[in-house]
Amino acid sequence: MAVADLDDAAAAELGPLLRDTARVVETLCRPEQTYVCTWSHGRDARKHLHIVVQPVTAEVRARYGGLRSEQLQARMMADGEAPDSTEVERFCERARELFRTVTGDEGGEGDGHLSWEAGSGDSGSGDGG
Repeated sequence: MAVADLDDAAAAELGPLLRDTARVVETLCRPEQTYVCTWSHGRDARKHLHIVVQPVTAEVRARYGGLRSEQLQARMMADGEAPDSTEVERFCERARELFRTVTGDEGGEGDGHLSWEAGSGDSGSGDGG
């Protein structure tokens, strides 16, 4: 599976979903940059698609010697440093709350898009989490 393999309906859904996901991440983490990357791979051929939405704060870049882009991601994966599970759970709950605004809470009556104004939303923990 690769982005090129997506049918029209999946491709039409992916754009707004990635945008809204990046907005949630930026609201919660307040990163200087947010990377949105796709990896399509399997053992010998394309098998599945990974989509990564990664906040990159000055703190993260400093911790990894100023690396950026794929070099930063490769170093982070090679280090194998797992985040604290309690922090992950807290982040996920806050992200779910923001995504509920997209779907109109439990009833699913929203317009499917996260309303966004630069600088709006919860300032988050500022920990890049």
